Amino acid sequence: MIDAVLTPARILAAAEDVLRRYGPGKATVVDVAQALGVSHGSVYRHFPSKAALRDAVLRGWLDRGFGSLEGIAGGKAAAPTRLRQWLAALRDGKRKKAHSDPELFATYAALAADAREVIGEHVEHLQQQLQRIVADGVHSGHFRKVDPVATALAIFDATLRFHHPAMAYKWNEADDEQAFDSLITLLLHGLAQPAPAAGKKSVVPKRQPPR
Repeated sequence: MIDAVLTPARILAAAEDVLRRYGPGKATVVDVAQALGVSHGSVYRHFPSKAALRDAVLRGWLDRGFGSLEGIAGGKAAAPTRLRQWLAALRDGKRKKAHSDPELFATYAALAADAREVIGEHVEHLQQQLQRIVADGVHSGHFRKVDPVATALAIFDATLRFHHPAMAYKWNEADDEQAFDSLITLLLHGLAQPAPAAGKKSVVPKRQPPR
């Protein structure tokens, strides 16, 4: 391959293949360059360092795997429905990757451990989507008047067991689906706008006679 047709997309595809074959601990920029048939200097012209290349691979993986979440967050369904759908899509996206290609999932988990900035950006983006759903729920009256920012963070933290790569060992447990459903039901119940008590009338205080 000549440098004239070398593009970031081609480099990232080759880098992903090299990472799959050698693992993040052994894969090098030289390995990527050899897979492409170019000098490692050609790769560095697109990505200034090994870390930059690995971060770009991780970003691409995250974008491909969780792009549907944005559509759910900005959808037209009621906020409680969107919240359940969004959390299920996040969980199912991670689970699908872990089950369909365990070695590649482990590779990306290892990359994520060394890419705090990339993961920080990803988590912030996810929390912004959650904030939008919560804010819409408050505005529509489906949710209590809560702080969308603090509530989105609490929801994200509360559901980590179902989408954090470090917890993947629990995703095959028999009660995983039931545990997830129970947690989401609990979260939605806590967010729900309290209904007025049936048949309860407001009490008007009696006027006291003049003394």
